[in-house]
Amino acid sequence: MTDNFSDATLVLVGHGSTSNAASKAPVYQHAAEMRQRKLFAEVRDAFWKEPPFIRDAMQGITTPRIFVVPLFISEGYFTLQAIPRELGLVAPDAKLDTQNLPLKQARGTQTLFYSGPVGTHNSMTNVLLARAQAITEQFPFPTLPKPKQTTLFIAGHGTEQNENSRLTIERQVELIRAMGIYADVFPLFIEEDPRIADCYKLATTKNIVIVPFFISDGMHTVEDIPVMLGEAARIVKERLQVGQPTWRNPMEKHGKQVWYASSIGNELHIADVILQRVREAAM
Repeated sequence: MTDNFSDATLVLVGHGSTSNAASKAPVYQHAAEMRQRKLFAEVRDAFWKEPPFIRDAMQGITTPRIFVVPLFISEGYFTLQAIPRELGLVAPDAKLDTQNLPLKQARGTQTLFYSGPVGTHNSMTNVLLARAQAITEQFPFPTLPKPKQTTLFIAGHGTEQNENSRLTIERQVELIRAMGIYADVFPLFIEEDPRIADCYKLATTKNIVIVPFFISDGMHTVEDIPVMLGEAARIVKERLQVGQPTWRNPMEKHGKQVWYASSIGNELHIADVILQRVREAAM
């Protein structure tokens, strides 16, 4: 089937940050990719915390169909309350039910389609696998580790305030483990058990690959996790100040050879996940 969205506008929504310019990069990257594919009449980017804000980005859209896709990892406050509120989909104190996604709403001569976040889509498995493979191929020292001799960890934030944050990662762990590609696959979290540092006792192999399941590279991925993995905080800050990677791949820690990837947000395959979200919403 040929995709035909020539009558539609695609709006990609990210969190944004007033303190981390890199947080916008994935949204800009995938919006540019979608423009290059020339599938939509228009592609716009928007953010919750910085310009262009969601309400401003929605102004002046004239196409009959509008698809809004949140570039977030999990369902939670932003995807079920904050963004829907800005779009006029829910009352200020209400939130969407995940069972109602994707949502379709007629607005005069236009129809708004609101999808679930990209991070909860099953095809994110391909994104995670691609990132894990890429980091070892980029740094194959001392030799390129075979997946069957490697333990893969998917690292996330984790929070008791939003159980979906954990469930999204655990779901991907289950999907990848069932494939039998790696010796084993485990989740890791910054604020919940198992913690980031637990990777050394959980790993069943000498080789460890850790992929952070975050959209952008911010404080958690470039500072917190490297320190939790055993790198000295002083060294991490020094590298950060001079623009160097805060983790040198691979590093030997606790008798393990550790490859630590960057966040999955700029992985090229995410553009395909966005398109799948649009297709599902349009059905």
